[in-house]
Amino acid sequence: MSKILIIEDEEAIAELEKDYLELSGFEVVIENDGLQGLNEALKGDYDLYILDLMLPGMDGFEICRRIRDEKNTPIIMVSAKKDDIDKIRGLGFGADDYMTKPFSPSELVARVKAHLAQYDRLMSSRVPKNHVIKIRGLKIDTTARRVWVNDVETQFTTKEFDLLTFLAENPNHVFSKEELFRKIWNMESIGDIATVTVHIKKIREKIEFDTAKPQYIETIWGVGYRFKI
Repeated sequence: MSKILIIEDEEAIAELEKDYLELSGFEVVIENDGLQGLNEALKGDYDLYILDLMLPGMDGFEICRRIRDEKNTPIIMVSAKKDDIDKIRGLGFGADDYMTKPFSPSELVARVKAHLAQYDRLMSSRVPKNHVIKIRGLKIDTTARRVWVNDVETQFTTKEFDLLTFLAENPNHVFSKEELFRKIWNMESIGDIATVTVHIKKIREKIEFDTAKPQYIETIWGVGYRFKI
């Protein structure tokens, strides 16, 4: 549920805005004083601000500027002032929108939804997606280096994780123990590849329902191992 802060000294208007927003599924907090509103805006975790221009304690221009110095959260500025210069100033201080009173509460709700959707799209485009491998009940987040087995997070050592991930990223390919040793340990096996067998055994104990009948890592006798999908 998105959380919205209304900074508005006209209580009747603030309550009307709150009622319409809550009916649309938003959580709403009201502050009637400019300075208190700024403090709440900076310390609280809000998804959008509705900010009146004329306020006791501190005007909306200064509040907008102070919020924008610290946060990129959408700001809708509202005012009875219709002059273009006030709109230009408000947008110049970082407001995302400017609405002139009186306005329809339903229009406010529509603009709130539009700005939240736009902000979500912007943020999601900026955040790199983790690379996640999902195979039946196994989920491997290769970016965060985390593994879940049937929705239960399971801990792996560094080499166990590297070996599991390498096999899962190359499914249905048979790798010899020597190849896996070179890939994961980055060195020649020097005649000792038992460590691969040990690590495969430990991984199976963590991801397989029945280690005698593995559904993920299959032994190809006389050759090596294959990850089944």
